[in-house]
Amino acid sequence: MALPAGMRVGIDLTSVSGVRDAVAAHGDRYLTRVYTSRELLDCGGDPARLAGRFAAKEAAIKVLRPREDTALPWSDIEVLRQPGGHVELRLAGSAALRAEQEGLAAFSVSLSHEGDAACAVVLAEGKG
Repeated sequence: MALPAGMRVGIDLTSVSGVRDAVAAHGDRYLTRVYTSRELLDCGGDPARLAGRFAAKEAAIKVLRPREDTALPWSDIEVLRQPGGHVELRLAGSAALRAEQEGLAAFSVSLSHEGDAACAVVLAEGKG
């Protein structure tokens, strides 16, 4: 069954150990390039949580479908934990512009992690 017109889905699977290794190898340079300060605060340095956010950013990029000549900065895609424990996706800068260009208005994200795997699914809905 196909998604309704105007809807897109993206999914990504990320290795928790890969994120842990990137943090060990590159430290703050990696962290500040990929994550926003609010994401870093939300995650408290937990590699599984960081990997989940990385997977969500990758899944969001798949939904946004940027042109080959246009890179989206990681920090333009933000995954924030809400008081009830769920997460929400916030786009800024060139990611928000790309969503506008693609006619995408609403985003939902779901994260999960188990063992060395973190995954995310992003669903986007087009404007009415």
